[in-house]
Amino acid sequence: MQSRTILQAIRVLSVVLVGGCASTPMTRGDAMAERHAIDADVDASLGKLYGQIPGSKELVGKATGVLVFPGIVSAGLVVGASYGKGEMRSGSRVTGYYSSAAGSVGLIAGAESRAVFVLFMTQSSYDRFVASKGWTAGVDASVAMATLGADGSVDTSTAQPDISGFVLSNGGLMANLSLDGTKISHLDL
Repeated sequence: MQSRTILQAIRVLSVVLVGGCASTPMTRGDAMAERHAIDADVDASLGKLYGQIPGSKELVGKATGVLVFPGIVSAGLVVGASYGKGEMRSGSRVTGYYSSAAGSVGLIAGAESRAVFVLFMTQSSYDRFVASKGWTAGVDASVAMATLGADGSVDTSTAQPDISGFVLSNGGLMANLSLDGTKISHLDL
């Protein structure tokens, strides 16, 4: 079990560190298949969010745009990395595909997968993100992680930040997690 976790950590670190240096051009069919796979994963992740967190569907509905990374894989052994692909939606329309990457150093051992949702609550925050060539949470903008009320729901009337975020693991909503330092880049798919 431990050797499998270490192998997963090495794979994720390799993807983040090497990140396309020796890639071959993607064919049109490959890009279409990847877009469809991301679309399906985003639909499933949004369904999971809506089913687990009361009020989240209404909050997403109020957002100008929502950036969803359905499967960010994080792994490490002292040095860690995370990587995932996702898409931006505005209303029901997909407006772009993105990658997310982050690195960390510290007491890290293991691997996990989680879904990340970044809600752009104002037109100006959405426009700044879309116009950027690369965007880093905590540097280019602050992301306020959504908190739940005593009943486990999101209060959509008090969620006021320009950019809000949710992180879901297999166990549910992850609290007190920061997206600071996460680099988000546009993908040409």
